[in-house]
Amino acid sequence: MSKKPILVTGGAGFIGSNFILDWIANHDSPLINLDKLTYAGNLRNLSSLKNNPRHTFVKGDINDQALVEKLLNHYKPCAIINFAAESHVDRSIHGPREFIQTNVNGTFQLLSEARAYWEGLDGADKAAFRFLHISTDEVYGSLGPNDPAFTETTSYAPNSPYSASKAASDHLVRAFYHTYGLPTLTSNCSNNYGPYQFPEKLIPLIVLNALNRKPLPVYGDGLNVRDWLYVGDHCSALRLILSRGKAGEVYNIGGCNEKTNIEVVRAICAILDELKPSSGMVPYASLITFIKDRPGHDRRYAIDARKIERELGWKPAERFETGIRKTVQWYMDNMDGEESVASGEYQKWLDINYSDRGMS
Repeated sequence: MSKKPILVTGGAGFIGSNFILDWIANHDSPLINLDKLTYAGNLRNLSSLKNNPRHTFVKGDINDQALVEKLLNHYKPCAIINFAAESHVDRSIHGPREFIQTNVNGTFQLLSEARAYWEGLDGADKAAFRFLHISTDEVYGSLGPNDPAFTETTSYAPNSPYSASKAASDHLVRAFYHTYGLPTLTSNCSNNYGPYQFPEKLIPLIVLNALNRKPLPVYGDGLNVRDWLYVGDHCSALRLILSRGKAGEVYNIGGCNEKTNIEVVRAICAILDELKPSSGMVPYASLITFIKDRPGHDRRYAIDARKIERELGWKPAERFETGIRKTVQWYMDNMDGEESVASGEYQKWLDINYSDRGMS
């Protein structure tokens, strides 16, 4: 990659902040981090970069055309990496409007400004520019137990307001490439886990609840299957796509770790039993509470990541067994900070989402 800066949107969120930390550790080029700082954005994720001249934070919204135009023209980045999104399925069920505003309208505004900026570039700068859009495997819908994994050519069939909004944004990215020639790249990843994840998601929710001896909520029968991708592996894949991916292409990124939700929860409980046994030696799994299922809950996701392995030489380095142990240990080591995140408005959200599911 060029030593010119990159513009990262949504860089204070879970995957975005991990990507920024990874980028700074592996590249000399600077970056501009544009984040709205909604409930899921946390600058403490990036506290190690305080006063680092290669990280510039700007608070703002990708829907703010004037701001995005100003940033592009001032910093002249060689790439835009778009993490900015509302990303929680349950929240999209309760309130889909914000998902349309950020994921659809916001991506459109960002693409529009990127196109105008790119069209004004000359020669090598124009040829080198890339717009990398970060999406999800949820756009492909749900798989049966024996169905083949999602490939880059799997038809879209989103089943939640969240996945529908991401599908719409993917289509916009594709259209800007085919219609205007904007050199876009799209990645569709499986379920990420690792440090700095907001505690509404399954793994941090289970860890924090267990350590506080609270019920461990599991939707339905717990047999919904997800492919789990360690966030560090995701970041390494994104760096490869940005540097060597072919414009206009889609790359699926998976962890090759299909697990049922109940397997994940039991694995976390077993690690905690080992690392921090309860005073009465009561296993953490005794806290598991099966609750009313999520509406329209997709049964299984699985990613076929052979294209990115074949074309770019990427494979996940982390096995689930090692990655989940690292993740649980990280949350134990950062308990105080994560509990402060999981307070206030977050507690209100828990009441909204779980009060009618047999768990108060």
